[in-house]
Amino acid sequence: MFGRIGFIGTGAMGGAVAQIVSEAAPDAALYLSNRTAAKAAALASHLSGARVSTNAGIAEECGLIFLAVKPQMMPGVLSEIAPVLAGRRDRFVLVTMAAGLTMETIRSMAGGEYPVIRMMPNTPITVGAGAVQYCGLGVTEEELGDFAALLSGAGTVDPLPEHLIDAASAVSGCGPAYVDLFLEALADGGVACGLPRAKAMAYAAAMVEGAARMARLSGAHPGTLKDAVCSPAGSTIQGVRALERGAFRGTVMEAVIAAFEKNRELGRKE
Repeated sequence: MFGRIGFIGTGAMGGAVAQIVSEAAPDAALYLSNRTAAKAAALASHLSGARVSTNAGIAEECGLIFLAVKPQMMPGVLSEIAPVLAGRRDRFVLVTMAAGLTMETIRSMAGGEYPVIRMMPNTPITVGAGAVQYCGLGVTEEELGDFAALLSGAGTVDPLPEHLIDAASAVSGCGPAYVDLFLEALADGGVACGLPRAKAMAYAAAMVEGAARMARLSGAHPGTLKDAVCSPAGSTIQGVRALERGAFRGTVMEAVIAAFEKNRELGRKE
């Protein structure tokens, strides 16, 4: 394992990953830093073995360093800790979750050919039903295995070649926002048909959860699952017809491609 584990950035995603790591390694020493120290302190009070530190303190002491900051903040954070990292003689691993930034880019910003893990989590990791893709550069297989074990409580934790990370992010990283829009629209439709708002939302959420579970467990093509619901001259096929008239599938594909292109743009800016 990595000994001391540090989180530079304790926002929504950094905090969620810290929570998962704390539960997977309750005896580990966790070090937390944030631009707003009170936010790091609030998180530390809820995590076993956690304490508040500074960016420099984490860079100096931790064997696994999560860089839980946004892409536009990464150059500043890494330039700040680069002198500290350069002075270390022990092994450490940097972990980035910034959209669009390659592992080579992280190395360049950090000022050295350090071991780097790139991960792409999504918001459902907070309920243990998320997806995390990861890859490594200069990292041993044992270190990658230990990293995956730390994140096992997140949901699906899957190794993926780096050239596919931006595409995966456009699907599973951005996807929860698309599903939330769909849920809201389903509930609005239910309300328009007379359902109370709370019941419409509960039914829509349960349906989406169940449909996703069926797709995962059955392994069936979604078109096959869709056909099983569409009876001849029935209600569902009329709803499908309305969605197709609105270019539903094409619009969703365009959303994924737009997110993918933005990920690539973020990488090119650095």
